[in-house]
This record gives sequence, structure tokens and C-alpha cells, in this order.
Amino acid sequence: MIAQITMNETRAELTKFARLPAYVIPTLAFPVAFYAFFGLAMNGSQHIGPTTVATYMLATFGAFGVVGCALFAFGVSVAMERGQGWLLVKRASPMPPAAYFVAKVLTMMAFAAVIVAMLCLLAAEFGGVRLAPGAWLALIAALILGAIPFGAIGLAIGFVAGPNSAPAIVNVVYLPMSFLAGLWIPVEALPPFIAHVAPFLPTYHLGQLALGTIGPGHGSALTHIVVLALWTVAGAAAAAYGMKRDEGRTYG
Repeated sequence: MIAQITMNETRAELTKFARLPAYVIPTLAFPVAFYAFFGLAMNGSQHIGPTTVATYMLATFGAFGVVGCALFAFGVSVAMERGQGWLLVKRASPMPPAAYFVAKVLTMMAFAAVIVAMLCLLAAEFGGVRLAPGAWLALIAALILGAIPFGAIGLAIGFVAGPNSAPAIVNVVYLPMSFLAGLWIPVEALPPFIAHVAPFLPTYHLGQLALGTIGPGHGSALTHIVVLALWTVAGAAAAAYGMKRDEGRTYG
């Protein structure tokens, strides 16, 4: 019964997002366009260490894409639904609360999978990127599963920010974190003080985890996974606080 409710909610979420050009177009088009321009057209055949730019930026722009997908899917969506009173309807319905959140996670991962698939096809077809089957699978899994911590961060934003301020807050979080983490420009090419800040950011650890699947990255995969897990817990805790605060305002 619960599984069926969750699948119905997931189907509704997928339909809703697919009908929102303001979400679909930027989420899918921006990482693909940036990768096509910076990763392929400008210097795709050049090298960054042992890998080509096209291969290196497949990992980093893949991380950039799934981070945006997760932050906007949760941060803006939840804030809008709170503002519209839709969450009150959900809470008043017999639907298990977990179904709401699981549906959003599955929807986010579905869009993340589309982004990663588009980037991989572009890289293989036009960038000459060739990886072993195991490396392709590891990269795809790291990027799609790596979106989950940013879903938790986005959920925290969605429950703390208002519907009008949430898009701006998400952009303020998303874009600087992507740049400072080396997702646009390799960390080695950034000023030293930025390189010291990068390891504190979850985007850095997702980027390095993805890079580690296709070549040598900074740090161990276990370290990156642990840090991302901690960010997931922190985001979920902040979201729980925001949700509890909403309940107090509504029913207290």
C-alpha cells in the first residue's frame, strides 16, 4: 500500500516537473551547454594531468548539473508548495509523510540521470571520451547518488526560505559553491586561498569523487563519501527544524 502511494506520488512529481519549463530547460540545458562550450569546443583535446579536458570536465560539469538539479528540485519546489499551502493539504491527507520525500528524491534522481546520460553521450560522441565500462558505471553512479546530499541541503532551504526568496537563495548557494569547489575551473588553477576553502564545500567532495572514477582525484573516495554523508545529515536536520517550526506556526 505504502509502495503504491509512493509510486503514485512519484509519478505526479515527474509529471509536474516535466511540465515546468522554468525547471526543465535550465536544469537540463545549462550543464550540457557549458560542457559543450568549455569542455569540448574550446579545449576538449587538451590535457589536465593524465586526462583530456573533455574527460575531466565530464566529471566536474556532471557534478555541477546534478547539484543544480537537486537544489532547485527541493529548495524552490518545497518553498513554493509551503507558500501555496499545498503542504498543509499533504499533511491533512492520509498519505504517509515519507512518501512525499521519497517521491521527491526519486524524481530528483530521475532528472539527474537524464543530465548525466546527456553529458556522457555528448562526451563519447563529440569529445572522444573513452572509458572502461566499469569506469562509466562508477561515474554515473557517483553523480546520480551524489545528488542526494544536495537534495537534503535544498530541502533545508525549502523549509527555511520563503517562496519568493528561495530561488535567489538557491542561486547564491549553488553558483559560488560550484566555482569555489573547482567544478568550472580545476582547483589547481584557482588562487591558493580558494583552494584552501574548497575542501570544506560539499561540491568539492562530489567533484573529486566523480574525478576519482575516471582518474586520480584528491583524497580518498571514502573521505568524500563520509563528508557528503555528514552534509546530508546536516541538511536533513536543518530541514526537520524548519518543518517543525512550520508545524508550530500552523497548529501552535
